[in-house]
Parts: sequence; structure tokens; C-alpha cells
Amino acid sequence: MKKLVKVWTSTSAVLKIFIGLVLGAVLGLFVPQASAIGIMGSIFVGALKAIAPVLVATLVMSAISKAGRNIGKRFRTVIVLYLLSTLLAALVAVIGSYIFPVTMQLKDATTGNPPQGIGEVFNNLLTNMVSNPLQSVSTANYTSVLFWSIILGLGLKKFAKPATIDMVADFAEVVSQAVRWVIQFAPFGIMGLVFESVSESGLSIFTDYGKLLGLLVGCMLVVALVVDPILAAVYLKRNPYPLVFKCLKESGLTAFFTRSSAANIPINMGLCERLGLEKDFYSVSIPLGATINMDGAAITITVMTLATAHTLGMTVDIPTAIILSLLATLGACGASGVAGGSLLLIPMACSLFGISNEVSMQVVAVGFIIGVIQDSVETALNSSGDVMFAATAEFHDRIKRGEEVKF
Repeated sequence: MKKLVKVWTSTSAVLKIFIGLVLGAVLGLFVPQASAIGIMGSIFVGALKAIAPVLVATLVMSAISKAGRNIGKRFRTVIVLYLLSTLLAALVAVIGSYIFPVTMQLKDATTGNPPQGIGEVFNNLLTNMVSNPLQSVSTANYTSVLFWSIILGLGLKKFAKPATIDMVADFAEVVSQAVRWVIQFAPFGIMGLVFESVSESGLSIFTDYGKLLGLLVGCMLVVALVVDPILAAVYLKRNPYPLVFKCLKESGLTAFFTRSSAANIPINMGLCERLGLEKDFYSVSIPLGATINMDGAAITITVMTLATAHTLGMTVDIPTAIILSLLATLGACGASGVAGGSLLLIPMACSLFGISNEVSMQVVAVGFIIGVIQDSVETALNSSGDVMFAATAEFHDRIKRGEEVKF
């Protein structure tokens, strides 16, 4: 038994998920009557559904309460770059979803009373926002969870002692660890989910997954190779691509396999040292970037939410899509540092359209199925951007002082 546990824990998460996916598809084709296999998927989704509101609340509170420490000119610049790139990534995802709308196969996909137009969206936002925070966590009212998390985070930042803020950060890490433990069972959950989908709909589901994955990866490549370089070029007034490709090669490549921005922090710090950045600056900006520079997460949240809306036959107008971009940006900034952490913020964005938690958690499950590739590309984009924008902020400051800059 100990040997089995050791082999299990030492095996790559990507490989385990891939095995679960293949087993689920094979069992769904050849023994579709074995409904007990699908129970594992239901348990996995149920566990994620239970922990997701608590995760959102603790991560957002912790991120906001810690924001603004050690702020100087370069820190202000890098924070602006981190947040602006995340917002632009969400807007790219909106545009991509309009040009290439995709749908998914969801079970019992009904919305109840979807909002009609921007006026009702605002009304729902304001009404849900002021709900009882404890009740909102238990009922997965993400609008209220997000609102009160921001309020409490700002209160902690202004009035709490450093020890209290650290305690909140520790609690956020505890919840994130609980999510990591749940995700350890993702291969079994995915096996159950794929089994259920294949036994009901056949292998056609993989066509839908391929289209969705193509849209996600396409948006991420546009941000990595077009949007972020334009931002860097505006600040540096020179060709940014040597820096962009260096960051993608030395940071993005390792992040693709670790699938964790937090785990890639030491790699990024080593790259910053080789780029000649000041240690006092990058030792703060890189961990900060791992928290709030979440281009890939913003894309995932936005694309998956709009794909859900398209699946349900909902029409999303431009103003509502812009609100979704802002919500995805804010949510992405609190995304967990664990593999697949951004997926658990999809229900928060879906709630903007009145989409039930039961439906949105099915979308999270789809995200875990395609996450073998999606989460790897997302993390590569996020992590390489951490270094690129940290370097851009420092080089921008040096250029303003008339110093020579080489990268």
C-alpha cells in the first residue's frame, strides 16, 4: 500500500489526469451501464462546489489586505502593468468569444430567469451585493462574497495589525491547501465526469472540448505575443520582443510544466537576477505578480463564462461583457496559486448572468478535463508576464533617468 501511495504521489498530475480521461472515455463506450463510475465525478464536483465560495472570500481578502506594501514609483508602475494587462486579456477573451462563439454539452442546463440587458444586470449586481455575507458563502452568492471580501480586505489593510493580515493570509493558504488536496482526486473525478458524458453523448463531446480549448489557447497566444509586447513597447519606447521571448523561454517553459505561478517564483527570481534587476525590487514584485498578474486566469474565466452563456442561448450585450471583463480581472487577481485555481472562480462570473451554481460547476468540471493543456498555457502566460512587466517597470525607470538599458 505504501508503495502504491508513493507511486501515486510521485506521478505527474498531468499524466494522472490524462489516464483518468482515457479510462473514463473507454468505460463510457464499452460499459455505459456502470453508472457507479459516474458517482466519482459527482463527488469531485460537489467538493469543489463546497469549497469554492470560501476560497474566493479568503483569497480576495488576503490579496487586498496585502496590496500596497512597499509602494514606490517602480512598484506603482509594475502594479499598473499587472492590472492593465489582466484587464486587456479579459477584453481579448470577450472579443474572441464574440468572433468564435463556442458551446458545451451541459446536463440540465437551465438558467431560471436570465437578466435582460444592462439595466437588469446592474439591478441584480446591486441586490445580490448586499446580501448577508455568511449566507452568501453557504448559498454560493459570489457577487456578495466578492463585495464583502473587498470591504473586509480594505478594512484589514487600513486598521489591522500586520500579524492579523498575516493570519488572514495563512487562512487563505490553508483553504488553498484544502483545494490542492481535493484536486489530488481530480483524475478519479475526471474519469467519472468523462464516463458520464461519453456514455450519454458519445465521443462527440471531444469536438466541443477541442473548440473550447482552441479558443482559450488562441486568446492566450494573442495576449502573450501581441497585447503584452505592445504594453511593454509603450513604456520602453523600443522593440520589446527580445525581452518577451527571453521571458517565455526561461520562465514560461518551466511554468508550462509546473502549472503553478507560485511554484515558478524561484525560477523567475533567478531570471530577474540574470536580467540585472535590483533584488529589493524583484523580491517583492515577482511574488506580487504571482498574485495579481493573471492574464491567463482572466481569459479562462471570461471564455468559459461566455461559452456557458452561448450554450444556454443567452445574448450578452457589449456593456454586460465589459462588466464581465472587470469582474474577471478582479477575480483573477485573487486566483489561487494552485493548478486549476482560476477554474473555481468561474461560478462567480457566471452569477453575473443568473446562471445557477449547479450549471457553473459543470463548467468547472469541463475546465478540469481540458486543463491538461489549458492550465499549462495559462500558467506559462501568467508567469512569463510576471518577469516581463517587472523588468519593464525597472527598465522604464532607468530610461527616464537616462541610463543605458540592455536586454
